Amino acid sequence: MENTSFKALVISETEDKQYARQIQDKTLDDLPSGEVVVQVHYSSLNYKDALSASGNKGVTRNYPHTPGIDAAGVVAESTDSTFKTGDEVIVTSYDLGMNTAGGFGQYIRVPSGWVVPLPAGMGIREAMCYGTAGFTAGLSVFKLTQQVRPDQGEVLVSGATGGVGGIAVAILAKLGYAVVAVNGLVDEADYLKEIGAQRVIGIEDATDTSGRPLLKNLWAGSIDTVGGDILATSIKATSPHGVVTSCGNVASPELPLNVFPFILRGITLVGIDSQNCPMPERIKTWEKLADEWKIPTMEAVVEEIGLEDLDGCIDRMLKGQHKGRAVVNMIA
Repeated sequence: MENTSFKALVISETEDKQYARQIQDKTLDDLPSGEVVVQVHYSSLNYKDALSASGNKGVTRNYPHTPGIDAAGVVAESTDSTFKTGDEVIVTSYDLGMNTAGGFGQYIRVPSGWVVPLPAGMGIREAMCYGTAGFTAGLSVFKLTQQVRPDQGEVLVSGATGGVGGIAVAILAKLGYAVVAVNGLVDEADYLKEIGAQRVIGIEDATDTSGRPLLKNLWAGSIDTVGGDILATSIKATSPHGVVTSCGNVASPELPLNVFPFILRGITLVGIDSQNCPMPERIKTWEKLADEWKIPTMEAVVEEIGLEDLDGCIDRMLKGQHKGRAVVNMIA
């Protein structure tokens, strides 16, 4: 394959330890080693991308760097016979966009073990409407629904105006669960009801400040995307033998809690690791998103942008002003 040139968003560290974002021309020679080269048709913006794009060394160690933990497109070249030129594929998680040049470039080169065939019933753009956020939501829903039935009561979803939370609300609603969504700092109650929430509560109503070890049984289960006090409160207010999933720490990585919910109510706390999820479970989750979990109102949570729009969207996400999913058209 010729040394094709392409556009990519590059984050550079300046002399005063500031970080600049710029669309630059790159070539395939600039990409890391790997068995599969993918021409990226669509990517999406996630909070981890925003952190990488702002110089967070906990996400990305070395700069200059191209973020983008999500990519979907077609195989341009493969030295692994599992994939052939023209195959439609998804690449999310692992090290993509963190310390490996990611989906905010029009081409990526990755190990073949990172590549998921696009499931039947799902388009390339549609895959990035879900992206890592949808995949994480899918894993969370899968874990919760193993033990919690729709007829057992309401399910709480925190961070519901974000990508993971919003998709979780929509999937659960489609599956017949009564969803209570936690509204963010900006009032998005109408939006949350539009995507499937039956009730909406504020952050203050989802956060207990009493210090009590257990609270009144309120939820059959909970999908938490923020961590901290809201996660602790949801655990203390979950009914006996309920399930709480945890996949984020934007509020806090701390969990102010004791063991009583677990030993007196039998609550199950499930950690969601979408980054290193085993491939069989990864493929199964994508197949469910393409079929029985497909969200009919997905476009309500999606904003399509171009590569040139990323800078402003990143700033809004870091300020907590972004809702839903931002899908990046890489071929427009």
